[in-house]
Amino acid sequence: MGLAAWLRLTLIPGIGGESQRKLLAAFGLPEAVFAAGRLATRSVIGDRADLLFDHDSSALLERSLAWSGQPGHAIVTLADADYPPALLETADPPTLLYVRGNPALLRQRGLAIVGSRNATPQGRQTAENFARTLAGKGYSIISGLALGIDAAAHRGALAAGGPTVAVIGTGADRLYPASNRELALAIVEHGAIVSEFPLGTPPLAANFPRRNRIISGLARGVLVVEAAPQSGSLITARLAADQGRDVFAIPGSIHSPVARGCHQLIKQGAKLVETASDILEEFSAAALAAPSEPGIAAAMADDHPIVVALGHDPCTLDDLAERTALGADQLLGELLTLELSGRIAILPGNRYQRLA
Repeated sequence: MGLAAWLRLTLIPGIGGESQRKLLAAFGLPEAVFAAGRLATRSVIGDRADLLFDHDSSALLERSLAWSGQPGHAIVTLADADYPPALLETADPPTLLYVRGNPALLRQRGLAIVGSRNATPQGRQTAENFARTLAGKGYSIISGLALGIDAAAHRGALAAGGPTVAVIGTGADRLYPASNRELALAIVEHGAIVSEFPLGTPPLAANFPRRNRIISGLARGVLVVEAAPQSGSLITARLAADQGRDVFAIPGSIHSPVARGCHQLIKQGAKLVETASDILEEFSAAALAAPSEPGIAAAMADDHPIVVALGHDPCTLDDLAERTALGADQLLGELLTLELSGRIAILPGNRYQRLA
């Protein structure tokens, strides 16, 4: 089944990301979730498990498969090599992503630039200038394709010939707002547009705050250019802080309503920036402070008890359970995490193999 099973799992209303991850942790890949049956899946997510078997999403599933087969389109799942590792570090990674453009760009860390839809001309110019400078230095510029600051950030990256990623709150087959259509097509050509929402999803207000966690999750840091005190940009900044990302803010006039959100962030600990060099210096300092010994991460990875227990020959789940003394649910969850991180592989016959 492959991609079809991933789509089937994510196209069921009422089975959200948390439930999807619980099912994957309990049973492995989506095919195994559906093969487990009603009783077994009910033990994991309760009566909502009936939706897995009663809801018919075949029409949208076939449409999604056909969409993914078109040039420049891709659907990236948690199990794919193109899935952005930065999102795996977050608490709520999307189970799959619909991508128009180059999915490899999702693995490239960069800077998110967000701000007010009702930006001032100065704010739009500031966002564009920052994006142009940082994209020229090789950083991917990530934003949300909204009017105002978002659109200016994407334009700045494109002007520098650098990559830019737009995370949208609609289906990937819809370009919203319509006034940004030309910009969106340019992003598809030179970057990527990404959405976790099924094809055809309209611009629902509740979906835009959810997409913000992906904007911040893909980035090394988030720069807020202009924002009102209760804006969605502050949601993105808060999510970035929760995810361990840097938060930057540009100060403005004390008389400007769209500066108050940035001032609020600075009071709460965001880094005040005046030029793109401030961000470049922050990123450079962080890189210098990181461990420089190339073998440390690999050595730590090899110390995982399940990887150690696997040895270097394939073994069954029962053998692994005996070696580790872990319960089946915990073991399957750990194995899924190791598989998604590329540390192990599942072989025919439900056997597991350590990867070099």
